[in-house]
Amino acid sequence: MGNKILIVEDDKDIRDLTAFYLAKKGYEVDLAEDGLVALNKVKESKPCLVLLDVLLPGMEGYEVCEKIREELDVPIIFLSCKRSSTDKIRGLHAGGDDYLTKPFDMAELEARIQAILRRHSLRTVEKEETTHHLQIRDIRVDLASFDVQVKGKSISLYAKELQLLLFLMKHPNQVFSAEQIYQQIWDVGLYGDIKTVSVHIRNLRKKIEDDPANPSYIKTLRGFGYKFVHAQ
Repeated sequence: MGNKILIVEDDKDIRDLTAFYLAKKGYEVDLAEDGLVALNKVKESKPCLVLLDVLLPGMEGYEVCEKIREELDVPIIFLSCKRSSTDKIRGLHAGGDDYLTKPFDMAELEARIQAILRRHSLRTVEKEETTHHLQIRDIRVDLASFDVQVKGKSISLYAKELQLLLFLMKHPNQVFSAEQIYQQIWDVGLYGDIKTVSVHIRNLRKKIEDDPANPSYIKTLRGFGYKFVHAQ
């Protein structure tokens, strides 16, 4: 699904301000001012998350949410000036993942977006594991045969490279230090050579990344460690 967020809001000022803020934070943004436009854009662009106003012209946000749920399993956050607990409950029952009342703080909105995307990523991983394969973006691992495919083509991995890949894919967007990875994969405490982690990650990147020098899957966070990026 990438990192596209669809903002469904009929108030132009709120719509544009929210879009500007999220774009600065690195998200791709798409806009809709009513429910019908939103439903078409959900089908066409398949966003990773929808910000949905309740009071929309023509079709209420609750109904839009229900129709989106029929098409796509995408996180939805309601944005509304309606503050009663009844309205919030109705939004959650319609299929919303969260409900934020206006006016809202942009930093809080971003924090909620990040939290919901993390939860959604973990749910996706759990669903895929029950079907005996694990897939994130263009990387697919058969958990029975341990065949690894990148963009439909099988690649050969050494045992530790495969263990490393599976560990990171099962914890998408979670940062692990080299020490934590070493303990998980090599299981010998901290008495070995921690540098072996960076060597294996470098070798793994050569096999799964289009550009190993600018990786899109396994990211390095200097001073913190590594993470496997679920949505690019």
